[in-house]
Amino acid sequence: MSTAPALDKRPAAASAPGRRRVSLPVLLLIIAGVLALTSVVRLVTGADGITNVSQMSTALKLAVPIGMAGLGGLWAERSGVINIGLEGMLILGTWFGAWAGYQWGPWVGVLAGVLGGAIGGLLHAIVTVTFNVNHIVSGVAINILALGATRYVSAFAFEGVPQGTSKQSPPVESLGQFSVPGLSDGLQTLNDKGWFLISDIAGLLGGLVTDMSPLTLVALALVPASWWVLWRTSFGLRLRSCGENPTAAESLGVNVYKYKYLAVIISGGLAGLGGAFLSIVANPFYLEGQTGGRGYIGLAAMIFGNWMPGGLALGAGLFGYTDSLKLRGGTENVHALLLLLAILVLIGAIWLVLRKKYVGAVISVAVSALVFAWYATTTEVPTQVVTATPYVVTLLVLSLSAQRLRMPRANGKPYRRGQGK
Repeated sequence: MSTAPALDKRPAAASAPGRRRVSLPVLLLIIAGVLALTSVVRLVTGADGITNVSQMSTALKLAVPIGMAGLGGLWAERSGVINIGLEGMLILGTWFGAWAGYQWGPWVGVLAGVLGGAIGGLLHAIVTVTFNVNHIVSGVAINILALGATRYVSAFAFEGVPQGTSKQSPPVESLGQFSVPGLSDGLQTLNDKGWFLISDIAGLLGGLVTDMSPLTLVALALVPASWWVLWRTSFGLRLRSCGENPTAAESLGVNVYKYKYLAVIISGGLAGLGGAFLSIVANPFYLEGQTGGRGYIGLAAMIFGNWMPGGLALGAGLFGYTDSLKLRGGTENVHALLLLLAILVLIGAIWLVLRKKYVGAVISVAVSALVFAWYATTTEVPTQVVTATPYVVTLLVLSLSAQRLRMPRANGKPYRRGQGK
């Protein structure tokens, strides 16, 4: 007999008492407000690059590996398994993707990258689910193992091959790019007008339809697909029940081990897809160290999104955008964004005053004043600041959003079959 109806009677995983979830209309209003402020900053500073089509297209390309790693983390943690090993699975995806891609074509490389990440996920599942090893320890071990193994085998797989070295693979054939006819050019024209808000929205939308890889479409489709599977199917209900209360799930006939294994293997496969994207689309070759900590940033995007696909996509987009700044007019654009940051922190201070949190408000005003002084007394920021921007934004976002988060209740907790009997 199916366990889905019984599981449906379990109380919904609500937010912690006293915390209200942000509704969709409010979220859209916040996004619109940030876009309007960004447009004002662009007009004041003259930094048109912060919202142009090229910037947004690059941001999307850089957001995909982060998003795939974060989506992998979402699948694992919804089943109750913390996956710190996303960085290692991303590395395995880059290596396997390039290794297979330069020999048999890019699409074979994509499949190999997914398989490589899934192997990392399988190892993590064996260690954490079967042997009940601490999830953090296992994840760190996966990261170290992936880095060491790919470094070792690269010397044999790529050295001596035309255009290959011990740290770099031969180039992989391109998957190709496409733009949506008419729409891409129209949005580019609107973006070039420099109009308030309209041109900025055109730049944002233009980045979604200009110079896209087919693999980008696949990655984007996986976000709503994951939501549908996890929240609209009996399979997803059973999987999520393993992350909330595995003992209760087992009592209703759910094979908790099976669902945890499946979730972590899928998690590794998604991270592997992100790695293959890095070594086939973002750069058409494997290069040692090319993941650059994106697995950890993907984990941060997942936490920022409160373990939900939509929020995760927003987080990945934000981190991808900050990562793209160092590739296109970084010092000028980041300098302009200092003004935006000062305004946003000041608005946060006003919000804290309304909530009668005066100490936090005073600190926010002081931070806003310091950032504005930095902007007013300089014309550009050092390149080191541009390079560090994605990681600084990661820390800021996590620190500001920490109080509204609720991870799955049994996430990271040890579980043995039959422990509820």
